[in-house]
Formats: sequence, C-alpha cells, structure tokens
Amino acid sequence: MSGGLKVLALQKDDVTKMLAAGTHLGAANVNFQMLSYVFKKRNDMCVIDVKKTWEKLLLAARVIASIENPADVCVISSRNYGQRAVLKFALHTGATAIAGRFTPGTFTNQIQSAYKEPRLLVVTDPSADHQAIMESSYVNIPVISFCNTDSPTKYVDIAIPCNIKSIHSVGLMWWLLAREVRRMRGDTPRTIEWDVMPDLYFFREETKEEEEVAEVPEVQPAQDAYNAAPQAVSDPFAVAAEPLAPSAEPLTMIAPASTFPAKEEWVAEPATGGADWGAEAGGADWGADAAVDWTS
Repeated sequence: MSGGLKVLALQKDDVTKMLAAGTHLGAANVNFQMLSYVFKKRNDMCVIDVKKTWEKLLLAARVIASIENPADVCVISSRNYGQRAVLKFALHTGATAIAGRFTPGTFTNQIQSAYKEPRLLVVTDPSADHQAIMESSYVNIPVISFCNTDSPTKYVDIAIPCNIKSIHSVGLMWWLLAREVRRMRGDTPRTIEWDVMPDLYFFREETKEEEEVAEVPEVQPAQDAYNAAPQAVSDPFAVAAEPLAPSAEPLTMIAPASTFPAKEEWVAEPATGGADWGAEAGGADWGADAAVDWTS
C-alpha cells in the first residue's frame, strides 16, 4: 500500500468510536440496494460493514471538499437527533444548514425569501428529508445521505451506510465527515488530533431534573424586610396617618348644645292661660286701646 493511501486508511481509534456509538448496528429489514453494505444478518438486526462505511465517508468528504464555495453545500436534518450535528457541521465547514422543518419550494420556488440554489445536498435521513431530496431531483442537485439498511435510496447519489436511529451514531458520523472535509481542505492537518470533541455533535436530551435545576430560584425577601419601618409615601397628595399622642386625662363626652327643649320637658310643661299670657304680653292694655280706637 502506498504512503498516500495509508493516511486515508481506517484507524483503530475511529473503529473504536464507531463500535461504541453503535454505528454498525442496522435495522431488521434490508433494502435490496443496501444489501451490499451488510456484513452479517441476524434475526433482529443487520450488522453493517464498518470498512465500507469508512470508504463511503471518504468519498463524500472528497465531493464536499471539491466545492469551491463552502456555502453552496446545504446540510439538512428535520429530525431532532441531527439538528445540532447539522449546525455544528455548518459552523466548522462553512456550509449552509437547514435544521428543522424543510419549507416546500426552497429549491424550486424562486418567489419565496428562503429560496436557495445549492450545488450539493447532504441529508441525515432520506425518509424524513424526502421533500428536500425530491426537490433536488427537479433541479439536478447531487445528494449525499446517511442511510440505514432499510432506508430508501431513490435520488440518492452517495449513500453512507450507518445507524441513523441512534443519537450517538448520527452525531459521530457528522463529526467524522466534518473532520475529513477539514483535513482534505487543509484546515486541519492529519498529523495532529482535531481539538473538537464528538460530544458537541450529539443531541442533548434534557431530563426533568436538569430542567428543574435550570429554573431560576425564587428570591425570598429577608426577614428584616417584614419588620422594617414603612417608607415615606412618594405621592404628595397622600396624607400619612399619624398616631395620636397618649393623654394623661381621660376623655369626656360633651353633649352637643340643643336650642330645643327635650321632649319630656315640653310635654310636662303645663299650658298657660290666656289671661296670664295677655297680662305678660300686655294684652289687657292692647285690648282696651283697641276698643277705644274702634269705638271712636
């Protein structure tokens, strides 16, 4: 084997990573186009040949590295397991990432604002990303896809056999593809190890305990705040209620003055006669004067 092919050979550390992530574990069913990548078939699953997985990975990396503008490479993942890996791959290689739902007409409808014209398409799951693969066939865009043993390979130009149902396997395959693309472009030399860990490409599923810890704790007021004196009222129209000063003398109730006599006194007072009233008021003289005047 020549020296140029030795550096591209599958290393022992990479094989260990693949086996630990379960990349070689396929599905129970096998598509007739993926049968050549199966190393051994069992009753419950199919074992994928890791050597052929590495060969297809190098072929895909060479195709991606041959694109002059890295932004013309579009990486897509509508599944949650591959969205973080797609974003990290776009960050490290300069590709254009579409994480989440793929908008129909992105490659064919020129009116919409999300219209794109990529030169290469890389998808995570051909079953979940079938809309993007179908539109790429209309505009003649080559497609690279990670495929399981039972994945459909229609309109897929380069199929990388691997386990796409595992979180760690999907993240590891995107990490290996990004590393090989950087090595073939000359961004990362092969003599040193890439400083980016594969854990950054893994989908992180937060548990209930982590969500409770991530919540902001409720701030309780200090105990002195309840016993503190009330602050001054900022409203100029508000009147603060001042406490009354204690008095040494007991308070006495003062009855209000009344101009009318009590009901009992008014009833008990005897009625005065007309002679007395007339005498007091001078009624006799008034009557005499009046009689004289009238007679005259």
